[in-house]
Amino acid sequence: MSFEKSVEALLREAIERGEFDNLPGKGKPLDLSAYFDTPEDVRLAYSILKNADVLPEEANLLKEIAALKDELRRCAEPVRQRQLGADLQARLLRYNLLTERRKKGR
Repeated sequence: MSFEKSVEALLREAIERGEFDNLPGKGKPLDLSAYFDTPEDVRLAYSILKNADVLPEEANLLKEIAALKDELRRCAEPVRQRQLGADLQARLLRYNLLTERRKKGR
C-alpha cells in the first residue's frame, strides 16, 4: 500500500471514530486573511526556509519564550527566577521589535 493510501485510510478511520467532530471551527471556512495579508515575496521566502527546515527568527523566539515561561513557572529559586525573567523580557522585546519592523514593511 502506498504512503498516500495508508494516510488516507488512517484519516478515514479517525473520521469514522469521530476524532475530528469537536475541533474548533468545524464546518466554518478557513481564515486565510493573515496568509494573503503577508506580501508574496515574504510568503515565498518563508516557504523556502520551511522546506530547508529553517525557521524565521520570530518563530524561534516564540519557542524560546514559551520554554522560558514554562521554566519560570516551575522555578522556585529567586536568583534563577530573576535571570529567567530578564531573559524572557529580552526575547519578548526582540520579538516585538521584529514584528513591528515587519508591519512597517522593512
